[in-house]
Parts: sequence; structure tokens; C-alpha cells
Amino acid sequence: MTPNSRTGVGRRSLATLISGALAAGGLAAAGVTTLEPGAASASSHREAPLISGTPQYDNTDLYAFVSPDKPDTTTIIANWIPFEEPAGGPNFFTFAEDAQYDLRIDKNGDAQEDLVFRYTFKTHTKNDKTFLYNTGPVESLDDPDLNITQTYDLEMIKLRHLKAESRTKIADDVPVAPSNVGKASMPDYDKLRKEAIHELAGGVTTFAGQADDPFFLDLRVFDLLYGGNLSEVGNDTLKGYNVNSIALQVPTSHITESHEQPVVGIWSTTQRKNAKGHFKQVSRLGNPLVNEVVNPVKDKDTFNASTPRDDAQFLKNVTNPELPKLIEGIYKIPAPKEPRNDLVDVFLKGVKDLNQPPHVTPSEMLRLNTSIEPTDKPKRLGVLDGDNAGFPNGRRLTDDVIDAALQVVEGELVGAKNDLGDAVDANDKKFGASFPYLANPTEGSRGPLAEGVKSGNDVRSQLGDALRPAAAEGSGNTTLIAASAGAGAGGILLIGLALAWWRRMRGRAY
Repeated sequence: MTPNSRTGVGRRSLATLISGALAAGGLAAAGVTTLEPGAASASSHREAPLISGTPQYDNTDLYAFVSPDKPDTTTIIANWIPFEEPAGGPNFFTFAEDAQYDLRIDKNGDAQEDLVFRYTFKTHTKNDKTFLYNTGPVESLDDPDLNITQTYDLEMIKLRHLKAESRTKIADDVPVAPSNVGKASMPDYDKLRKEAIHELAGGVTTFAGQADDPFFLDLRVFDLLYGGNLSEVGNDTLKGYNVNSIALQVPTSHITESHEQPVVGIWSTTQRKNAKGHFKQVSRLGNPLVNEVVNPVKDKDTFNASTPRDDAQFLKNVTNPELPKLIEGIYKIPAPKEPRNDLVDVFLKGVKDLNQPPHVTPSEMLRLNTSIEPTDKPKRLGVLDGDNAGFPNGRRLTDDVIDAALQVVEGELVGAKNDLGDAVDANDKKFGASFPYLANPTEGSRGPLAEGVKSGNDVRSQLGDALRPAAAEGSGNTTLIAASAGAGAGGILLIGLALAWWRRMRGRAY
């Protein structure tokens, strides 16, 4: 294996990676997992000081690709709320009601949005006299046992020179797929997911709800770049976490300027209502890793509140990036010479003759050439590995943007061939073959028996038969039954947790 090999670091064993990194002259291996996301976290997971405290408004990732099963359409996926712990009840994960969640599209490369798809959400509670998210098994989105639900409206806004020419509500009161509480609460979550997919007029399809976080990477970069010696690599940090997703599939002709100009720029934003009742932008995401790796702390909040047309203020962060210098300081891999005009093309213009629109105004957004047909066998490194349907030409769910971005930052496009990466090459869950393509969220009741517990009998002995029904043998022992009365049509809710210390307490005096 040499630094110029195109096989990619993820195909080498971790032992080889680390031993090569520690060996004199082992440049390729040393860089491998040095710094994938760089200086903040997963693509936009807790990437800026202000937004990290308000996760409901925090964009985590943006994806845009020509739909593999419907190549005349384009799919856009945007995620919010990082690090959703599946068992994080009783208040599970909802979109904010005082926010506008936007997908913005620039049709002509002038750094101004020409089209906005805006999602706004409402929360509904059936019974506010219980603490439960659901009061029984949920079999459909309109199941009376699903206590907390959300719906959304979808508005399409057409703009000219940043002024709205028309506003059309294309979806009204559409149900959101709920958080996946667990197998007992939602025995057939896939059915709920399918019910949340809605086909609209004009060939548009929409989805909103919880999903497995599709981003895969090792986030332990913050412990001095993987421990300072690559002793911490190869673990998918986001495995088992969920996000809230919005997915939109539209006929490509709806979002492009013309057949002759098929390149579109896409970014997502969140606007939050302030104390005066006005919506202000608090989060923004286009290309992955920009506000993490490219922007220093002093610029991160500014970037989240800014627009692509004002991105000249961040140019120096791109032409003189910090990440290669950090890698050189710790792993002795020489940083490419500055100014980094190659990064300007990737992050601010698009790659010439691939996804760079004519007369482009440099600005940060995800750029997609919609005329490039999807491939049956996508390569995880996308354009770097000869697959022009992948990143940085848009972003597919399977694209390994950490490895691709790291290799580009370390000079792949200016002759410094390398195989750098983080040794995490794929998501832990398989993606779907049809819209919305995302994997179902991990359920809150996931996992096998606790370590050391081998059977149901062992569980019973450890818990002292704590969960025996009250009417069963030994019911004369101490029992706790919790009851909650629901007003009106809610009726009476009984929660049975029979804590009968039958086996353990038998024979003792109370």
C-alpha cells in the first residue's frame, strides 16, 4: 500500500493503519484518521456555540441527489436535532413550532435563492393529564394511543431578486412520523414510516419524521486528533443515534433553470421567531464540514446567520484553512501551499465542467448537476474515485464525505495524492431503495439482554419477579399499581407496574 493508492484507507486494517502511522515516513497511514470533521463535530452536529444550545433548530446534514429509482426527479434530505438518544423519553423529539425549516435553491449560480420549500410544524396533544408520549401500542399515525403528534404545512415560495413573486401551499396538515419509542409501543414502525410519506400534486413527494442518523464517521477527533497517535479510530460515533428528517422529492424540471443549465445550488436554513415575533435565521447548512472545519470559532455563529451572497467575508477561511496545519503539527504531513484556490472551487464554486454553473458567484452551498444520471454501483468517494454522480456533485447518503473532504483538504486536487480517512466507510444501517431512502430510527427498547443476563429466568431472579401481574401467585405481597385518569373521551389509563417482591421477600417479615 502506498500513499498514492486509490483503494482508500478504509480497506486497510486498523492495525496496519496505526502501525503505519507510527512508523517513520508512514504519511499515508498517519493522515488516515487524523482529523475527519476537523474542529467541531459531525457535519453540523453542535458545530457553533449558539446553536449547540438549541438542538431543535440545528441543521445536522444536507443531502441532494438525482433519485436512483426515479431519475427524472431530485431528492433533497435535511436533518435536524443531533444525537437523539432513542430512549430519550418521556419527552421525545419534535420539530419546533416557532421555526421555519427551509430548503433553498439557487437555479442560476448568482448566490441568491430562486425557490424555497418551507416546512412549519404544529404539535397536538390528546391527553395532557398523562406524562406518556403514547398510552398503548401505536398501529397507525391516527391511533388514539399516540398521544403526542405533529403535523406540518409545506409552502413553495418563488422569488425574483430576493422578493417573493408567489407563495403556494402545496401540503396542509400532513402527519409527521413519530419518534420510535420502542417495540412494545410501536411494533410495526415501518408501517408508520410509510404512512408519513405523502404524494402531492405535480409529482412531488414529501416526508417528515424521525430517522436513523445517516452520517457515518468517527468523532473522537476532538481528543487531540484521535488521541494524538491514532489510538482512537474506526468507531462510528453516530451509530444508534437518530435525527429528525425532512425529505422532499421533486421533478427536476421544477428546480432547474433549463436543460442547458442543469446545475442547482442547495442549502437548508432554520429561522426562529424572536421576542418581537420576527423570524431570524439561526442555522444554515450547505456542504458538509464547512462551519466545522473551515470556519474558526469567531465566525461560526455569524455563518449560521448569514446568506451565501455574503460569503466573501469567509473567503480567507477557505484559502488559508486551519485543518492542514493541525495535521502537519501532529502527524507531520506537509500542508499544501496557500492560498488554497482548489478549495475555493470545491466549496464555493463547484468543480469546473462538473457542477459549476456559468458565471457563478462564489458562495457556499451544495451544488448538484442534475443531468448526471445515478449509477447502480455508487462509490463511496464519489468524484475522487471517478463516480461523478457523488460528492462533491451533490451528496448521496452513501457518500463518505469525511474521507473525500479530508483528501481534498490535504491536496488531492493539487497533486498530493493520499488515502486519508477515518476508517469508517459506511453507515451501520442499510439505506432504503425508495423514497425517503433513510433507514428507520433505532427504537428506544433496542438491544439484547444486559451483560451477564443469559435468560428470562435470570432476569426474574435479579428483579425478584418485580414484574409479576398483581393477580398472579404471590399477589398478596407488596404491589404498586399506578393509575392515571384521563379527562373526557380519554377515559381511564391504567399503567400496570406490579412490584411484587415474591421470591426475594418470601418468608420475610414486613
